[in-house]
Amino acid sequence: MDLDTTVPVLVLRAGPQVLHHGSLGIIRSLGRVGVPVYGVHEDRFTPAAVSRYLDGKFVWKAYGEEVQKFVDGMAAVAQTLGRPTALIPIDDFGAIMIAENAAILSQWFLFPQQPAELLHTVANKKDMYHLCQKLGVPCPKALFPKDEEDARRIAQQADFPLMVKSLQPWRLPRRVRRSTQIARTPEQLLSIYRTLANGADPNLLFQEYIPPDCGQDWIFNSYCDAQSNCLAGFTGIKIRSYPPRSGPMTFGRCVENEPLKQQAEQLLRVLSYRGAVDLDYRLDLRDGKYKLLDFNPRIGAQFRLFQDEGDMDVARALHLDLTGRSVQQRDPRRRTFLVENHDLLASWGYHRDGSLSIRAWLQSLKSTDETAWFATDDLAPFLVMCMRFLVRGMQILLRIKPSADIRRRLPHYLPGRHRGGRRTARSDITT
Repeated sequence: MDLDTTVPVLVLRAGPQVLHHGSLGIIRSLGRVGVPVYGVHEDRFTPAAVSRYLDGKFVWKAYGEEVQKFVDGMAAVAQTLGRPTALIPIDDFGAIMIAENAAILSQWFLFPQQPAELLHTVANKKDMYHLCQKLGVPCPKALFPKDEEDARRIAQQADFPLMVKSLQPWRLPRRVRRSTQIARTPEQLLSIYRTLANGADPNLLFQEYIPPDCGQDWIFNSYCDAQSNCLAGFTGIKIRSYPPRSGPMTFGRCVENEPLKQQAEQLLRVLSYRGAVDLDYRLDLRDGKYKLLDFNPRIGAQFRLFQDEGDMDVARALHLDLTGRSVQQRDPRRRTFLVENHDLLASWGYHRDGSLSIRAWLQSLKSTDETAWFATDDLAPFLVMCMRFLVRGMQILLRIKPSADIRRRLPHYLPGRHRGGRRTARSDITT
């Protein structure tokens, strides 16, 4: 794999996600093959920020920034890095901010050029639903309440359960921990509505629920070049998710699915899409259709589930393409991936409803090929994750609100480990 190790990578997290394993996956995947990797973190003790494969971190709460402050912050980061750098966002908001400010950011960073309007459309579940209707792409039926009275009317007429989702999760209040929930009664639907609704603009959809015995959850991850050719495309099946049957994957298996792959690639070509993408589908066994649930215009948190026989993954394909290298995908490896902290919670939920025995859970642990946090060559992120996961659990049990430090400031840079393992001085450098 001919990676250009003279071109560093900046992993940008623009949303408040301290325990985000996707950023750690990028750091490890590229860092292990010698690419210098830097990260934007909201504090210096996020799990990804202590990885031995991180060359340096910028402590900056980039979420919620006004456009000019975001651009100023990125300019400060670029000045510190001092050379063209591949930019990888790990959330939808970051991807949109990059697209909106592409003309300025392209002075310093390498990233796929995409129309901001396209990213706004695919990241907004309402707009994407209407686009699917226009293009003939299968998706579950959905309703969009205008206000609480409209939600009450829907609750009186709907067939339950219903999925309740935020149209744009980054607009949710910080107190809300779940952007997707299942409403099993009219009373639950209205309660969830009041929790998630965003004032005069509810920012919600009510979506058809496909029962577990009638569906399967699938994932498509890929990287598309400037001509919308999928240079690296993978399919996999969700085995467990958190919240159970409604949230992100916690345990999954890479499985080749050519019909789904062709369907997803056709959609990306029609949209003239470029860059990394993470699509969620649900196979409705009642009609045999793969129905699009979510279109995430960035690298997926679970992308390390997918790897080919030449150790290619989506992050490496992205770096190769942005640096002018060719991408040659081989056959995908049949492997499994586990997100330890979330799978612990998910498994308890599946066990309580009788769909997962202790023995089956232990067998799944034994069959895991890669975990999100634990790695023998990089233990610190796993230990920090455990600590912060336990602290957050205690805060929830004791109803203690986490610190709400929302000061706006330019990024502070902290050097990380060199390739030989030697650590540089830890003093802050204000950029």
